[in-house]
Amino acid sequence: MKEFAPGKINLALRVGKRRADGFHDVDMVMQSISLADTITLEEAPTLTLTIDSSALPCDERNLAYQAALVFEKWTKIKPAVHIHIQKRIYLAAGLAGGSADAAGVLRILNRYYGKPLSRGQLEEAAAEIGSDVPFCIAGGTQRALGRGELMRPLPPSPTLWMVLAKPAALGVSTAEVYRALDGVKDRKETDTDACVAALEHHDTKALLSALNNDLEAVTLEKVPFLVALKEAMLRLGAEKAMMSGSGPTVFGIFTDDQNAKEAYEAMQEAGLARQLFLTGFADGRGREE
Repeated sequence: MKEFAPGKINLALRVGKRRADGFHDVDMVMQSISLADTITLEEAPTLTLTIDSSALPCDERNLAYQAALVFEKWTKIKPAVHIHIQKRIYLAAGLAGGSADAAGVLRILNRYYGKPLSRGQLEEAAAEIGSDVPFCIAGGTQRALGRGELMRPLPPSPTLWMVLAKPAALGVSTAEVYRALDGVKDRKETDTDACVAALEHHDTKALLSALNNDLEAVTLEKVPFLVALKEAMLRLGAEKAMMSGSGPTVFGIFTDDQNAKEAYEAMQEAGLARQLFLTGFADGRGREE
């Protein structure tokens, strides 16, 4: 069995106050993209996990492995399977690669064992693993509140194309970015309502104007090179260029697929980022085989 686990970007990300549990209240519009990992499941004597990236652990430290344990907790079914993950989503990139894999493991185990969990139960189980995992179960275009686990489906985004760019060796600590943001006084917060209204009215121009990320200013100050990536995308015709999540991936949005392809090729030729991907939006549920 196979399951495709799509990554995500944030179309809008507003960060509220730190909560008593240490998390921050957020108000986000999240969007699945076609860049996805592939999860393969085979029958095995006991639960094992392998990944085609030596940079990732294959035990309880990995969200995908944790997902299998959470599935066992919720269903009382002890998984006797081998799970292999083929990585395509960049690591430590703000694209929810680990969360996407965890959600994919929950979905594929649920299919393999005859769907003992409903969609709602899968999302509840996913919330025990991480803040972005419930979104990755649902996918598509969603507004996420709380610490990211409270979701409301939104109308699909207009057809748009993106160039994703991440400096290959660069990662950003999400916890450090949030801590730095707490120290910023009188900051202007993202207007998530404007992004939601644009989607509900199918207004591409208003949507592009509303895209924003509270975390971007903090990460750009820490990593000035990302400013150059944004500027390059805008010079090459992007309607908007911004950062996803806590970064460091920057994406440029294009309304024309040919323009997006030309920008991708120009950035590739200039060597502006070793990890580049031309992608579109997706429904996010993943394809099954």
